[in-house]
Amino acid sequence: MLADSYIVPECAVSPRSFGGLMALYESNFIKLGMLVDDIGHQHDCRMSTTPGDCDLFLWGESTTRYTQIMRMTYLFDEEDAVVADPDLVIRVYLDARMAEVAGWAEHHRHAMLKGLADQYGRELDRRWSNNMMLSKWLDYLIDAGHEFSAADLQAESELTREPELI
Repeated sequence: MLADSYIVPECAVSPRSFGGLMALYESNFIKLGMLVDDIGHQHDCRMSTTPGDCDLFLWGESTTRYTQIMRMTYLFDEEDAVVADPDLVIRVYLDARMAEVAGWAEHHRHAMLKGLADQYGRELDRRWSNNMMLSKWLDYLIDAGHEFSAADLQAESELTREPELI
């Protein structure tokens, strides 16, 4: 198993620095690869189910030669709508082997996520915060047993369209 602890930085990196952020992007790519075995070939909606956790959904939104945009979220049934939370848009750089949070939902069910969304004003701090959240969430998802394998893709063909979200 490949772990992000094997990343050897080319320079000294410190938290909240640009170099540290690039190392975090690389770590996120490795963890995302542990969750999605065919990264870069994600085109449909897929669902991962594991005991003790909510169903996890992954959509491939767009793919180019070197990048892929995907969206990962839990879906919750609210009074009269389906709510996606945390609803992260992830940009994967296939050539550089990096993954970053490209977008984050405006509305959050969890108080801590609401606070993180507004806490940082500087761009570097905001990116650091968002990508640390992704890193911790990926750790949790891997530990919980979530995975998206190419073999599961045919079994999930009924999930090909994205649900209406608020």
